[in-house]
Amino acid sequence: MTQADSPYSHLAFAGDQRIARGALAEVAPAVRAAADAGERRPIIVLDAVSSQTVDLDLRGTAEEIVARLASVPSAAGGDPANASEARATGPGRPRLGVVSREISLLPRHWDWLKTQRGGASAALRRLVDEARRHSGVQDRFAAAQESVDRYLRVMGGDRPNYEEALRAFYAGRDTDLRRLVADWPDDVRDHLDELLRHCRELAPA
Repeated sequence: MTQADSPYSHLAFAGDQRIARGALAEVAPAVRAAADAGERRPIIVLDAVSSQTVDLDLRGTAEEIVARLASVPSAAGGDPANASEARATGPGRPRLGVVSREISLLPRHWDWLKTQRGGASAALRRLVDEARRHSGVQDRFAAAQESVDRYLRVMGGDRPNYEEALRAFYAGRDTDLRRLVADWPDDVRDHLDELLRHCRELAPA
């Protein structure tokens, strides 16, 4: 469930109730409307895939809110911090998205890199690409686990059976997990089920 294949990228909860889900440009105005209507429950906006909380600038009209979101650079996975780094290209081939950063290696590492075809930068890129190919499945599974963990902490950290549910999740006891959260609010449970299903689909064979 990546941003590309998910039917929605973000969701918002007012207390236990999901009040919006969809693209962030759809969720943000809904959150503003709820606040304007006098919503007193704490509102939390989450990335639907990573379960990271999102801070929204809700100043101005709905149109101004959406315009601000549209102005945020979308490079480097939509993260403004990463996008600014992606723009900070130095010598090289910026059309390929080359990013210049400083790394620290021991002399023996530099000596080895100097012997590689294409130079140090090309050798490092090949090493990273190779590592990504071999660790991709495990990395995606780990990210999905972190998302479930984060969601449980954010939306269930003060609910009954939270710690037992977390232990059941990491032990792979999904039946016990669902039993432990059976009394949690429906909207909270529904998204937990989606995250859990996605996580188990990514588990290495």
